[in-house]
Amino acid sequence: MKKNENLKILIDSNTLNKRIKELANDINNYYGTKNPLTIICILKGAVMFYTELAKHLKMPVKMEFVTLSSYGDSEKSSGKIKALNLAISDMENQNALIIEDIIDTGLTLDFLLKFIKTNYKVKEVKLAVLFDKKCARKYDIQPDFCAFNIDDKFIVGFGLDYCGFYRNLDYIGYFE
Repeated sequence: MKKNENLKILIDSNTLNKRIKELANDINNYYGTKNPLTIICILKGAVMFYTELAKHLKMPVKMEFVTLSSYGDSEKSSGKIKALNLAISDMENQNALIIEDIIDTGLTLDFLLKFIKTNYKVKEVKLAVLFDKKCARKYDIQPDFCAFNIDDKFIVGFGLDYCGFYRNLDYIGYFE
């Protein structure tokens, strides 16, 4: 495990929470406040972003969770998806919003978008991410809602981890 003394703050808690509120406002403006929205959290990394974002959504929200992984205990994607839980309740003729911590290669989101479009008769499925790491993209996936763009740093905090640790930080950090 990496040591905290090498951890530098990239985005502080106040900046992070302010930007998430702004992103929620963008989502509220897009969907409106009357029609229900199913929000799908990709566990475990997106959980902090998901819950903070959900607090600021104004429409009726149904919360769903899936567990996918392409990292394991590495700093780089393995190139393979491990689907641990894909149980989602019926979303027929509903709008769905997938919420993810970071999009880098696009592998996980490509897999999940295809899975939802193939197995559920959703009205529309969109993607909200906390971080977009365009420099790592291998699949043609673009987020519909994005809080921050990031260069090629390995970041932790606010749900993002290294070997299961650092998810509990209320800021985004990186190791030098």
